[in-house]
Amino acid sequence: MTNIITEVTSVSSKGQVVLPKAIREALTLDTGSKLIIVTDGNNILLKPITAPDLTEFDSLMKESQKWAKKVGMKKTDINDAIKDVRKRKNTK
Repeated sequence: MTNIITEVTSVSSKGQVVLPKAIREALTLDTGSKLIIVTDGNNILLKPITAPDLTEFDSLMKESQKWAKKVGMKKTDINDAIKDVRKRKNTK
């Protein structure tokens, strides 16, 4: 079960909101942490944006490079494929 923390804060004259220390610590937010703000007109949701784990991306890139080498793909083939897709997109 999620531990719910309730705190009260205020909006400054500049529209700034201070996140209470207990909230920052619970979410491990530091100076410069990025948040996305969402509203439905009645509620405000602040959600931390975390950097993706690049390990999976690196693994996919390595597998893609192995496949491309196996099938004999060259860098110029990629540029040609991009140009072809753009050409088809512009003719629609």
